[in-house]
Amino acid sequence: MIGSYVEIQRNVNIGNTTRIQSHSFICSNTNIGGNCFVAHGVMFINDDFKSHEVKLNEEGPQHTRVENNVIIGTNATIFPVTLGENCIIGAGAVVTKDVPANAVVVGNPARVTGYRDE
Repeated sequence: MIGSYVEIQRNVNIGNTTRIQSHSFICSNTNIGGNCFVAHGVMFINDDFKSHEVKLNEEGPQHTRVENNVIIGTNATIFPVTLGENCIIGAGAVVTKDVPANAVVVGNPARVTGYRDE
């Protein structure tokens, strides 16, 4: 299910039974696994800007990988990272580093506050 006012750029893969709510932005080179939930207003970014310049060529955009069964809360911002299977990203979190499987992360920058199996 893809909600209204969602922009999905090229080179994006979205798995089965994944829901993307309204007003979200899925940038190029993003892979989202199956059975994921992307809440309203989630923004994926494909450049970490570490070089302090915008990369406009085809080699510039970096890759983001969202594994299966991931929940991403409203207004989260996801930089080029890997979100491990079964993790939860809190509403408003700014994710700048990879998130381990089953982790719960919140804040800006996002930090692990627990694990789903605890």
